[in-house]
Amino acid sequence: MTLTTKREVRKSVRQSGWITLDGGFAARPCTVLDLSSTGAKISIDDPLVVTAKVRLAFSRDARAGRSCHVVWRRGKTVGVKFAR
Repeated sequence: MTLTTKREVRKSVRQSGWITLDGGFAARPCTVLDLSSTGAKISIDDPLVVTAKVRLAFSRDARAGRSCHVVWRRGKTVGVKFAR
């Protein structure tokens, strides 16, 4: 018997966002492709600069954002899980 956890429902948002790298101050523009209560899928032009921890915000003011952990990467698309 295997236990599976139900995946959170994602809402497609395609909204402009900003990520700030862990410990950094420079906000980089991104597009939030979809969003759930536990994480988000984002697209960024230069995904190689994305560190394991980032802050995601819908304004350039990173203080308004949420801390995230990168959980997967595919090309310019990155999946993040919100830190608790």
